[in-house]
Amino acid sequence: TRSSLLTGRRPPTTGIMDNLRWFRKNMPDVVTLPQHFRENGYVTAQTGKIYHGGLDDDRAWVIGGTPLQDRRPRTPQEQKDRQRQADRWVAVEGEGEGQPDYRNATRAIELIEQLKGKPFFLAVGFARPHVPFVAPKKYFDLYDPARIPLPPDFAPMPTGSSEAYRANFDLFIKREATPELARQAIAAYYASISFMDAQLGRVLAALDRLGLRENTVISLFGDHGWHLGEKGMWSKMSLFEPVARAPMMVSAPWLKTAGKASPRTVEFLDLYPTLVELCGLAAPKGLEGQSLVPLLKDPSARWDKPAFTFIRRGKVLGATVRTERYRYTEWDQGRRLTELYDYQTDPRED
Repeated sequence: TRSSLLTGRRPPTTGIMDNLRWFRKNMPDVVTLPQHFRENGYVTAQTGKIYHGGLDDDRAWVIGGTPLQDRRPRTPQEQKDRQRQADRWVAVEGEGEGQPDYRNATRAIELIEQLKGKPFFLAVGFARPHVPFVAPKKYFDLYDPARIPLPPDFAPMPTGSSEAYRANFDLFIKREATPELARQAIAAYYASISFMDAQLGRVLAALDRLGLRENTVISLFGDHGWHLGEKGMWSKMSLFEPVARAPMMVSAPWLKTAGKASPRTVEFLDLYPTLVELCGLAAPKGLEGQSLVPLLKDPSARWDKPAFTFIRRGKVLGATVRTERYRYTEWDQGRRLTELYDYQTDPRED
């Protein structure tokens, strides 16, 4: 997802279907989103996770960035250690000052203070709600597990064995999710989101304090959705709606549609050309997304471009296309499985 979003190309174009390969090995001359802003006079800075660890852009950042390094699959012992760390939720005391998201917000504020008065492109990578769900206790107190409804298709374990389903890799790994534990997990998920949201609020407050809000374009998005017990799954990397759909917001202060939502189907690839147009830059060649500026001006404007999502199960490619009403999915070009869902009559993808 990150290689796709930041290069403006779909995974079949980038050739990257995992988190192990550096995008410049496949596309050495591609101009990434932050690189394009750097080449157009912006000071580009980052804090937190933007590219996947070890796979950063060596041409993107004036400030920040992570060292490039070769990545390999986890060993069996590393996988066990990862599961032990991931499959849990934890309430901590205080404001969460020791958590990465708090530190990243603090660093983002420092960078904004440093860069005010200059054109800047700042990327802030918040971790939550990534597992483990860790947040200060006061955010857990916002959500009573007993009052949280379970999804209508909730199950203790994944309910299917085809490529469409994934064994739980992030939470409830090799163990059943009882209704009581499931409600606790969803409450913890909400708590970690509220904690992250508070850190975003700290960054936005800094923009306001420095008088920068009226001259700053802001985009907020997650790199994937997440199953919260639907069809028994507690993970990412499926092609069902809870995973393939994720939040994306764009704020441009000179537009007159603040706070409005659009029913149109868009995709993360559209972010690159959108930010470029909003900032008055020429888009580089080869982008496969489409600028969302027409929808930012009129959220109900006509829009006939669907959204595509890709994943890989071993050697089997899964591909899905989403319109406002339908989702059609193929596994191994339809040789293994095809799926068609009409969200007017089948919102749960039964």
